[in-house]
Formats: sequence, structure tokens, C-alpha cells
Amino acid sequence: MEQIISTFIKELFHQPPIFWIIVGSGILLAIFHNKIMGYMGEFWVNRELNKLPKDKYRILKDIMIKIDDRTCQIDHIVVSHYGIFVIETKNYSGLITGSSKSEKWCMHLGKNKYYFHNPLYQNYGHIKALESLLNINDNKFISIISISNRAKIKVNEKNVINLDYLLDTIKTYNENILDANIDEIANIIKSNNITNKEERKKHVANIKITIADKTIKEENMICPKCGSKLIIRDGKNGKFIGCTNYPKCRFTKNIEK
Repeated sequence: MEQIISTFIKELFHQPPIFWIIVGSGILLAIFHNKIMGYMGEFWVNRELNKLPKDKYRILKDIMIKIDDRTCQIDHIVVSHYGIFVIETKNYSGLITGSSKSEKWCMHLGKNKYYFHNPLYQNYGHIKALESLLNINDNKFISIISISNRAKIKVNEKNVINLDYLLDTIKTYNENILDANIDEIANIIKSNNITNKEERKKHVANIKITIADKTIKEENMICPKCGSKLIIRDGKNGKFIGCTNYPKCRFTKNIEK
């Protein structure tokens, strides 16, 4: 056995450089897969948005703003007289299922299921932050969830779309609803954009802490929204976890099977 291992190691060291380049690339891809896919998703969205007429739309990307003691990171914002489009990018694949009221959506990859937070809720938080910053009513904002073309979307929501339909969706809004200088609005957002790396790292760390705290509460059947007790309820689609403070608190969670 030792002889076999020794021979194998010697053969490895005699492989051509291209072999090690391929192996190294594979290792790096495995380690940084999520980051690479995230960058690629944002790259394709940028490419699509840059096709919009420059005289009608102002495009902003990777914006982080702070309202009170809370920061939020927004993938893309498009400012126009047709409204302010707030775009959340998700580079998912497989079958995506969920609803506007679901706490979590599901990504089906073969027989496996992966749950993630409802991006509509996430984007609603972004819109409320921008509403506070700009002092513009939230009915002037348009939420769009752009999901990779590799995914099949089974979510019955108008603006939850594949990337291919992003421009067409934006262009369906052709009525002037924002009577303001769009350059001034874009400049306010840019001037409040946090670019400091340490602040951005802190934002990511806070998200991880929030998620961990929420998970602990859910595991102990405590509502992460209001602190009331969680119980198992019967619904038209089967059992689910709900808050005892309903209807004041509408927190729900699917029971994973």
C-alpha cells in the first residue's frame, strides 16, 4: 500500500503545468462559488440595465444607506419619471416556489429543497429606507425581484421575473408619476452611499447576527417578530407554524418536510 501511495504521489508531481492550473481553478471555484455566482448575476443585470435610454433613466448599483441605526444594501436602483425601480437580484437555479405572504421561499434542486427569506420582504425594507431618505411616498417606488434565467419561477407575483424579462418589465411603466428632478434624486442616493469597507463588513456581520438570533428564537418556538409563542396550525395546504398573537402578528413558517 505504501508503495502504491508513493508511486501515486510521484506521478502527481510529474504532471504538466496545465494539470495543476485546472486543479487549482477547480478548488478556487468550489471555495468561492457563491461569490462568483453573485458577481456574475450582478454583471448580467448591469448589462441589461445599461440598455435603458440614458436620457430617461439613472442607474445606480450596489448602494448601501443607513437610516437611524440600520443599514441596508440595495443591488440596483433605477430612477426615472416613471417611478423609482428597486431591484433585488437573486442568482438562483432550479424551481423557485413561494408567495407574497410566505416568510420563506423554496429552491427545489432535484430532490433537495433549500429555503431562503422572501425577497419581497427584503425589498420592501429597502423601499421604506429610500422613502425615508428621499422623503418620497412609497407609491412612487416599484419593487422588482430579478432571478437568474437558470431558474423556473413558480411565484404568482407580477414583478418576480427572470432576468430576460427585466427590461420589458421596467418599460411597462410608462406613465409619469414622479414630478421631480431625477438627477437630484440620484445624487442624494449617491451622496448617502456608504463606501467605507469597514462599514460594509459591519453590515454583513449584523445580518449574520440577526439571522442567528432569528433561528434560535424559531427553534425555541418564539416568534422572531413580536416575541409571542409559536404554535403548529392547520392550513389549507397542510400544517404550518404560526404566531399566537395573530392577527396582530402574521408571522408564519413552513414546516420543512
